[in-house]
Amino acid sequence: MGTVTSLPSGRGSTLTWLAPLLVIALVVGLWWVATRDTSTTDSSSQGTRATATTEPGGTAYPSDANTPDSGLDTIAESRLPKEAKATLALIRAGGPYPYDQDDKTFQNREGILPQQKRGYYREYTVETPGSDDRGARRIVGGRDGDRYWTDDHYDSFRQIQEGQ
Repeated sequence: MGTVTSLPSGRGSTLTWLAPLLVIALVVGLWWVATRDTSTTDSSSQGTRATATTEPGGTAYPSDANTPDSGLDTIAESRLPKEAKATLALIRAGGPYPYDQDDKTFQNREGILPQQKRGYYREYTVETPGSDDRGARRIVGGRDGDRYWTDDHYDSFRQIQEGQ
């Protein structure tokens, strides 16, 4: 009769196949994290609700007449609520801002604003009279001076025409 050889059992054999599997999973996970926020030219992509994240050394970028055209509807600065005008003044002055979440990276996960590299957009709270929290109104500013108004917590945006 032939001899039957059994495979080694126990902890050592499990680690033999588990360790490479974990390394592969780690590499795939790191690749996914590194590539999911990359810039694209497709402005029609939709994502989940945007969030703000802390970025050290936040900067308010000045606006000028030559800001990029987003293709979105526009709103003249003069037609914004007085609270939004006050927030624009704070942005132009570089702060200080009333909320810790202000001047943090806006990730544009909805894909409504023109696609840019992570860190391009910053968000700022616009006071909402009668609200017990930050409310739904925000101004989002781009590094090139483009600024956007939302009064429905990122469901829609209009590009602000400053000085008009």
